[in-house]
Amino acid sequence: MKFCPLYSGSSGNSIFISSYNAKILIDAGLSGKYIDYALESIGERTSNVDAIFVTHEHSDHIKGVGVLSRKYNIPIYANESTWNSMKTKIGKVTDENIHIVDQNSIVIKDLKIDSYNISHDAACPIGYSVSEGNKKVCITTDLGYFSEEVQNATCDADLILLESNHNVEMLKFGPYPYVLKKRILSEIGHLSNEACGEAILSIMKTKSKRIVLGHLSKTNNYPELAYKTVENILKENGVSIGQDVLLSVAKRDMPSEIISI
Repeated sequence: MKFCPLYSGSSGNSIFISSYNAKILIDAGLSGKYIDYALESIGERTSNVDAIFVTHEHSDHIKGVGVLSRKYNIPIYANESTWNSMKTKIGKVTDENIHIVDQNSIVIKDLKIDSYNISHDAACPIGYSVSEGNKKVCITTDLGYFSEEVQNATCDADLILLESNHNVEMLKFGPYPYVLKKRILSEIGHLSNEACGEAILSIMKTKSKRIVLGHLSKTNNYPELAYKTVENILKENGVSIGQDVLLSVAKRDMPSEIISI
């Protein structure tokens, strides 16, 4: 499997995952032009994408979904509540490209895709796990807290894109209005750097992992701060960086490194 965050942050999100036979996107939260550019920059073509899976209906996850589906005839997968909330925002999509995600596994060639519930202020937000054989990747961002269901879904993953959205003190004393601060800090908001570190500890009991920190706030975080906060929490609890876990940070506004699993 190959994994690459094309963009990961409050200004837009899209994740590329491929196997030998299949290529999918998790979300397409920037314009079609930007998604095309990002895929070209890593040696891929949007026309070869087999499906787009949507986590929830917020604009930073669906902005390019409709145009990509129309331009390249790409099927869109979303659960029913998410589809009903986003269908008026993405323009006309052919019936044959509308696919409703339920609790059953979806198979795209040699990739198996499963979903799990997350806590966020959207209609019915979900995370995705993508498997090929015994290899598994999880996309786990936009969650107010790390629930038992999320822990169960991610504990056996080889790679996890995990939200490390904000530094709590930067958010509290930053420029956001009080109502927005309250939402972000709530259980339907976003995971802080500290909460991200604690979440990683809860899933380190099974096997070594690769963790990519994602969905960083441009206003309330820095890549170096997110990394260092998580690193310190792990080290304080006896987790060896580079041995027990490989840790990196996804870029907000350009493709990150391609990771082979």
